[in-house]
Amino acid sequence: MLFGDTTSLIILIASVLLFAGVLASKLSSRFGIPLLLGFILVGMLAGTDGVGHIYFDDAGLTQFIGVIALSFVLFSGGMETRMKDIKPVWREGLILATLGVAITAVAVGVFIHLIYPQFSLTHGLLLGAVVSSTDAAATFSLFRTRASTLKNNLRPILELESGSNDPMAYFLTISCLSLVSNPEQSFWVLIPNFFKDMAIGVAVGFAMAKAMVFVVRRINIDVDGLYSVLMIAMMMFTYAMCQSLGGNGFMAVYLAGIVVGNSRFSRRQGIIRFYGSVTWLMQIVMFLLLGLLCYPTRIAPIAGSGLLVAAFLIFVARPLSVFVSTAFFKRLTVKDRLMLSWGGLRGASPILFATYPIVAGVAGADTIFNFVFFISCMSVLLQGTSLMWVADKLKLLMPTTSVVRSMAIELSESENPIATEVDIRPGAFCVGQTLSSLDVPVNLLVMLIERDGESFIPNGGTTIMAWDKLYIISDLIEKTDSFADYLTSN
Repeated sequence: MLFGDTTSLIILIASVLLFAGVLASKLSSRFGIPLLLGFILVGMLAGTDGVGHIYFDDAGLTQFIGVIALSFVLFSGGMETRMKDIKPVWREGLILATLGVAITAVAVGVFIHLIYPQFSLTHGLLLGAVVSSTDAAATFSLFRTRASTLKNNLRPILELESGSNDPMAYFLTISCLSLVSNPEQSFWVLIPNFFKDMAIGVAVGFAMAKAMVFVVRRINIDVDGLYSVLMIAMMMFTYAMCQSLGGNGFMAVYLAGIVVGNSRFSRRQGIIRFYGSVTWLMQIVMFLLLGLLCYPTRIAPIAGSGLLVAAFLIFVARPLSVFVSTAFFKRLTVKDRLMLSWGGLRGASPILFATYPIVAGVAGADTIFNFVFFISCMSVLLQGTSLMWVADKLKLLMPTTSVVRSMAIELSESENPIATEVDIRPGAFCVGQTLSSLDVPVNLLVMLIERDGESFIPNGGTTIMAWDKLYIISDLIEKTDSFADYLTSN
């Protein structure tokens, strides 16, 4: 027998699934299919109803791994969020992440109860709560792998919303589970619990973020790789501590990521790159497990009803939540609100939250999971593949004139030069300009240019061309960001 022991067989299957997941991401990028669907499809094909016939129905294990994976996604997404991007839009993003999520949950819950009387109102609200959040993994991967962005700061609004609305959806899911399990419980007791959860989450997240930065600055570890391990330990401690104190762990982790990512400390960029790689691994594992947990033969009977609920969510509930939540933000036009409505992608987060009713043993939990799985896949398939097309039709699509990536040059604890890689696109201001004609800040240097696959050291007479890749070094990340914006302005 080729594989005579269970351990070898499990490792073989895991390696094949990971390879298939990476291959699916390549194909999905080429054909415009969101990464989430590629990974989940691999899991479904490998599952009981697929060609792999791998039997898997452990919702508890899926939930456990999913919580860890989502914590990585939120922390990593927070670290890659620049404060200068979210400062102008933090009100819109947080209102959508709280009030918008609540409106979506109630609208979907009432709709399901009205058209399917077999769903009680509390069961309908539970389903609505589970499917109420937009997905951070889907949104981050969609925008951060494209050469286009959205006008009027719509992209940072969507990214901030998707990163910060999981705590609200989690709270609503747990609260509705409590109401389903204890029908005599009053709804009004949930309101003070919400403020308590969020307050503890914010306090723990901010305090732990400051502690993380302090520890990394002060500790002296001989092995550089252990700094990333240390950060993982503190991130997991943040989630666990917040949950044990009765707070919202997802809120704490996301806020901690934002604070850490916008702080200066040695090995910062190396830690961010490490988290980026590990987060992709965690996402693939989470998506594969969710795909394995799905049985297509159980999805088929509810496909018609699922289409109806998905249509209501996409075309009614989401726009309603956006227009109501942003009613006081006069700067947002009707087109902006329509774009925000279409950008509310569902994905892995709702599917993960759908495992909570199963683990809790709620009646009809399997039906809720199948509905949420189908709705999330339809949302990603329809909205994810057409998001840029819709933005173009609304005249809100803005091709980026650069792709900016930060790199680490770690020299000392206090002063670390920031190296940034800037891809120059056609239409950028600097195309055709010489370096000497540009307003280069003090203590900033264009140290290398890559052109047509070859690299050279530029001088003042070097002319910048479209598709050049500039490597810039400076003493402050704010300075490199500002110069990159200057170079790539239209």
